[in-house]
Amino acid sequence: MKKILFACDGDHFPEGAFKFIKSLQASEPLTLKGMFFTGMAIRQLSPPVYSSLAPPYISLVKEERQSLIKSRDRFIHECKSYGIRQRIEEYEDGWDLRQFIKETRFADLALISEQLFCRDIPGDQPNSFMEEALRMTECPVVIIPESFSTVERVVVAYDGKKESAFALKQFCHLFSQYDELPVEFVYVKDDDTDDIPDMQLLKEYTNAHFDAGNINKLHFHADQAFREWLQNKKNTLLVAGSFSRSGTSMVFKPSFVEQIIAKSSIPVFIAHNV
Repeated sequence: MKKILFACDGDHFPEGAFKFIKSLQASEPLTLKGMFFTGMAIRQLSPPVYSSLAPPYISLVKEERQSLIKSRDRFIHECKSYGIRQRIEEYEDGWDLRQFIKETRFADLALISEQLFCRDIPGDQPNSFMEEALRMTECPVVIIPESFSTVERVVVAYDGKKESAFALKQFCHLFSQYDELPVEFVYVKDDDTDDIPDMQLLKEYTNAHFDAGNINKLHFHADQAFREWLQNKKNTLLVAGSFSRSGTSMVFKPSFVEQIIAKSSIPVFIAHNV
């Protein structure tokens, strides 16, 4: 049994993330902890001179509280309907990064909506709150698009370095139910050879965990063509690499991962080195 975190702010209930949960529950029982935040960090976004006693502020706080309750009640109902063991935690003062970090320290996995996470914050996704969460989390994260339906294949981004191997091992330990799916390991480098680092060891690990796996080298720049190549792979989950507190240690540049999150609409698994 796994403990999974389900983040939701305001009335932005992540449909795609809950569909993903239902697919996992079909394979094994799990415990799902819902973390419910008000839709915006009111105290952070309000001008310092804006009195908390002013009628507009009081009305806004009440509205955000009602949205939180609505999402929380829906979560409880959905979990009961599908036999999912659940717990809830409410945060009426908005997004709390410190508490989120502490929760991830005692969780196997966290789920974040690709489109909806802290959507009230200005800017495109991944917004600053999502980037901060990915950088500071202490457990793996799956970023889920609202259009999620199922996982039919897995693509693993590989660069021969320890971060990509670490991400692969975390994924295998968490998602043994995907062992029978076709998996494709992709090494992307724009050169003239077909060499892949530690090919034999990668094959051994692949054969130990997956029934059908291919290891391919793609001869182009990842940030220019990989996203387009990936879009032709329907119902795919991407294992992208790992983050660390000191910065990003991704298989590809952070900007590449941001493009995948913003435009590709596929689940992205990101490991984490504490």
